[in-house]
Amino acid sequence: MRHLFVALTMAACMEAAEWPSFRGDNGSGVGAGTIPAQLGPEEGVRWKTATPPGTSSPIVAGDRIYLTGAEGNELFTLAIDAGSGRVRWKRAVERGRQEALHKLNSPASPTPVTDGENVYAFFADFGLVSYGPDGNERWRVALGPFENLHGMAASPVLAGDRLILVCDQDTASYVIAFHKDSGKVAWKTPRPAVVHGFATPTLYTTPKGEHQVVVPGSYLMTGYSAETGEERWSVAGLSWQIKTTAITSDGVIYATGWAPGADPGQNRPLPPFEQVLSEIDANKDGKLAPEELNPSTYKHSGSWRAIDLNADQFIDAREFGFYSARRSARNVTLAVRPGDGLGDLTEKAVLWRNERFVPQVSSPLLYDGVLYTIKDGGILTSMDPATGAIHKTARIPGAIDPYYSSPVAAGGRMMIASEHGKVTVIRPGADWEPLAVYDFEDNIYATPAITERGLYLRTGSALYAFGGAKAK
Repeated sequence: MRHLFVALTMAACMEAAEWPSFRGDNGSGVGAGTIPAQLGPEEGVRWKTATPPGTSSPIVAGDRIYLTGAEGNELFTLAIDAGSGRVRWKRAVERGRQEALHKLNSPASPTPVTDGENVYAFFADFGLVSYGPDGNERWRVALGPFENLHGMAASPVLAGDRLILVCDQDTASYVIAFHKDSGKVAWKTPRPAVVHGFATPTLYTTPKGEHQVVVPGSYLMTGYSAETGEERWSVAGLSWQIKTTAITSDGVIYATGWAPGADPGQNRPLPPFEQVLSEIDANKDGKLAPEELNPSTYKHSGSWRAIDLNADQFIDAREFGFYSARRSARNVTLAVRPGDGLGDLTEKAVLWRNERFVPQVSSPLLYDGVLYTIKDGGILTSMDPATGAIHKTARIPGAIDPYYSSPVAAGGRMMIASEHGKVTVIRPGADWEPLAVYDFEDNIYATPAITERGLYLRTGSALYAFGGAKAK
């Protein structure tokens, strides 16, 4: 009876969490509410609340919105009233360090997750912290330091009573699960085949009912048992640096991966490390220094730090292996049906691959039988999810910008926000059509949240609420 009670209680909590994690229900980007026809910075605004700096996305549980921010040495988690925009509580933990960040990353980049009652936040400069509904700290776990070239950005997710976090970095990548009520480690699984990445995991249930955690990473998409952390399957063929979150529908997983130098025609395969050593290792020390590699035909592109994974100023066999794979990687959108498969499913489970118009940071959206991607330059593509065939690709007039926020949909409309604050409302479909573009005149990196209570959009300085009705 106790197990039944726990299951029913968990189901009730998750039902109350209308948009519980990054991109809502299992990262789908599809909400139960509506996208208002008017949602400019001065149009249809129900309330606007100033927020601390941060790029995490809002999540919603009942009448509360949760998000994170950072100022100085303090890392904040906030609970905001969904009806009024009033900050119900604001809690801080202190940064234990300040790791290197890409200029577009933030100390408060990962999106928190909620079980409908409690909230869980990850900060790369601190670790994990959990708060109860009234802001009481439940537990904290120190994590790191991390060795990620651009800083950590993946968000935690919940799988039953497990809190799952992916820590892909340049050395010692892993995926880890914690008991959500105690913060104790349930399992930890190394990911030696991948380097730094930023993709938030999603969940997949096999035909036999096994719950799995799906993690897109450099070169591989991998499925792990949510219960034990055991690696169950993998599919090769992703690009070398993954930023987007996969989505799952009817047993099919859709993923994208874009990285510099991996578009069609840009591949530059390399010979084996031993051959390269024999040709350019002038001092015969079994590794490559910058002055040995750069003048050669095998010279690297981009920053040296991107291939010198342990930052020791040399390239060893492991690092050259990743560099070689990087030079052969291809940017791609693909569909995978893993079923109950085990092991390497590359030849069995891939339904289709498409190497055109691959998004850089924004995750894909599947809505009413059409798959969408948004690429920098405002290039919106609609695809057939069954075959990968492209229905339509065009630039969004008035929103030809970079895109970091991911598209969302609800109530027969889509919405996409650009880095420079252009928010486009779209009539979805194979032959999609932009309905309106609104300029918020503020950068947008966060993905909006949509519930029956309203739509919540975070800009660089504020959280906006549109539509819905005031919470009681």
